[in-house]
This record gives sequence, structure tokens and C-alpha cells, in this order.
Amino acid sequence: MRGNILSKYYTRYHQEKGRIGFSWVESERADYFKNWIGKGKRILDIGCRDGTLTRHYCSGNEVVGVDIDLNALKHCKEELTVPLFCADVNDIFPFSAGLFDVVVLAEVLEHTIFPEVVISEIDRILKKGGLFVGSTPNAFRLKNRIKFLLGQDFEVDKTHLHHFSLRGLRKLLEERFSEVVLLPVSSRFLFLSKKLFGNSILWKCYKR
Repeated sequence: MRGNILSKYYTRYHQEKGRIGFSWVESERADYFKNWIGKGKRILDIGCRDGTLTRHYCSGNEVVGVDIDLNALKHCKEELTVPLFCADVNDIFPFSAGLFDVVVLAEVLEHTIFPEVVISEIDRILKKGGLFVGSTPNAFRLKNRIKFLLGQDFEVDKTHLHHFSLRGLRKLLEERFSEVVLLPVSSRFLFLSKKLFGNSILWKCYKR
């Protein structure tokens, strides 16, 4: 029942916000993910939506897509010939342990109820030494800190349940994964401070 309610909600929300065919920080995330993933991998793309980002690392790989938005998955099916599943990321994933070489979680972690539970499931379905890549908004960038000091809401997306800093994200990932790399991107002021000006944080790490 919950999955059905959330599916309808996200379908409506994505349509209202014009998210079909749009992926935040698409070019930068696509370049890094494609380079990190490489070829010949079995990939689970959690939160693939309509496949706008997924298409960048499909070639030469075996990709499985998962999303809660049925309408977005219909669009994805029209663009990509990959297996697709409608599922709630907050539930147990319908995949056996150690099945995937790579898991992608792009702009999804902030939407989850319990990030630790989702991370543990990703750890379960990854092969030993498997790659985990993803991204999340840099909630503690300077712009948001200023808004907070001024008493303003710094989060405009009401579907975001958690807000991550570089320190908090690193701590979460290092509980289960090794060689954690965090990369703030998407700002013309990165040369001043990646921590304060990066709008999105990309990561890659490996299953122990």
C-alpha cells in the first residue's frame, strides 16, 4: 500500500516539477560515473527514473533500473532496453546477495527514511570489492548556511528527508565501505572552497 501511495506521489511531483528528461548536474555526474564504472559490469541503478542519467553508462554494461515512479519507468522503457522494476528503496531490494558489480544511487539517499538501512542493503547486493557510486546535494554549502542564519528555509525540495555534509556523508559510507572518495562539484566558485561552494557531492567507494 505504501509503495502505491509513494509511486503516485512521486509521479505527480516529477510531472509538476518537469523532471522527466531532466537530471540535476547531469553532465558532470555522467562523466564521473561513466569513467568510474567502466565497461563489462552488472549495474543496479537505484532511482533511475526515466533513464536520463542511466543512458550515459549503459553502453557495454548490463544495467537493471529501479524506481518508485511508474510513469518515469514507462519513459525509461521507451528509451532504454534494460530490465526495470518498480520498488520502494526503503524496502528490502528484490535481488540476491552479491549480485551486482556496481550500484548507482544518484540523488536518492536524501529521499530515504533510514539511510543506514538503504546503505546496508546496497552492501548486501554488491559483490565483494564491488563499486558503489552516487551523489547527494551538498546541504551545508555556503548559500544554505546563509539562508539558515537569516531564518529562511534552505531546503526547497519537500521530498528531501535528510541533509548531508561532507563529514556526515563520509562517516555514513565508511561504516560499510572502503576507499571512500567524496567530490563536491557544480559551482564556478569551487576554486575558492569545494566544501562551501559545491552544490552536489559525488562519491565512489568499494565493498570490503
